[in-house]
Amino acid sequence: MKYLQDRIFTLFVLILLVCIGASIAFPQQFPTFENFSQILLNVSIETIVAVGMMVLMITGVFDLSVGSVVALSGGLATYLMMNMGISMPIAVLAGLLASLAVGWVNGYFIAKVGVNPLIQTLATMGMVRGLALMIAGAGIQDLPYEFIYIGQSKLLKIQSPIWWMLALVLIFHVLTTRTVFFRRFYYIGGNEKAADLSGIRVRKMKHYAFILSAFLAGIAGILIASRLGSAIASIGKGMELRVITAVILGGASLAGGQGRIVGALLGTVFMGIISNVMVLSRVSGYWQEIILGAILILAIWFDIVVQKRSPLTRAASQWRTTRPNGGIKKTISLLFPLWAAAVAGLGGWALSSCEGPPRDKTAAKIGVVNEADYAMTEAPTSTKNTSW
Repeated sequence: MKYLQDRIFTLFVLILLVCIGASIAFPQQFPTFENFSQILLNVSIETIVAVGMMVLMITGVFDLSVGSVVALSGGLATYLMMNMGISMPIAVLAGLLASLAVGWVNGYFIAKVGVNPLIQTLATMGMVRGLALMIAGAGIQDLPYEFIYIGQSKLLKIQSPIWWMLALVLIFHVLTTRTVFFRRFYYIGGNEKAADLSGIRVRKMKHYAFILSAFLAGIAGILIASRLGSAIASIGKGMELRVITAVILGGASLAGGQGRIVGALLGTVFMGIISNVMVLSRVSGYWQEIILGAILILAIWFDIVVQKRSPLTRAASQWRTTRPNGGIKKTISLLFPLWAAAVAGLGGWALSSCEGPPRDKTAAKIGVVNEADYAMTEAPTSTKNTSW
């Protein structure tokens, strides 16, 4: 019975059931390596954004401007490279700094001034989208090979955005479960006044959460521009609602105080599989939007039902999510230099071992014609009976 109260467990079982049913219904198309890798590639960008959104919703807030930040970071980086002649590393850094600036502004007005998160991030969404349109215009193409390599290279036959997604999920899973700093977000979301009285700097922590969320959205923007081989100003529209849906499905609560990073991954994977099955079933694109909207409503309804559990049950669930482990925490602290060096070495080996994309620019442009290629609704490339 206790396993049924764990949203991660129930979502994982649901994903398995959907995969089994889809494998029976589409034995030639669904249970293939190409299809599963395509599903993971489709959800990789939104999973990175969902990691930041999970941290925000654990804190008890949310951000509607992440989709616009995705467009801004990729658009600014490509504009600086193609129109200003700035080197690729500096241009990418500028795109990430722009996303950090957006997060800083959101965090300042929400945490310090006291503006409602819905109003502030909704206004920021429109302003940042306008900036992205001014910078990218109708789109920026013919990007340098070094930039395209970031999002189109492969390691073990799997495209790099998937590895970026898995790495970030693993890093933030460790941070949110094994570090005191990130556990403070749980305390703030669980009871903001009690957290403030206990000495936690609530406003500053909320500010950090918005900066972190925008930074991850900036990384996602760089990756999607590199993967598509083009910067499109309208990229990321509607992403914020899909990400919030995935995060709630993955165990976050609108009330704050609960959620796990692994849940963000499972939530986006579940929605990606649902979209993939709808494409294989030749469901109209209009009905796909209706079904995804219905999933959002059901996720919110389920969250409300869960919040009506007894306070003791909820408190126990929150403690299971955030309880510290002194031995492991101390071990990680002592071995941090070695752990960091191992991660850096592994990352360097992975980058040097990646298979690069074709140098022919026409072959390197993936998905430029249809910007929806990055979304959860993308059809698998190996499927021949899909219908748009």
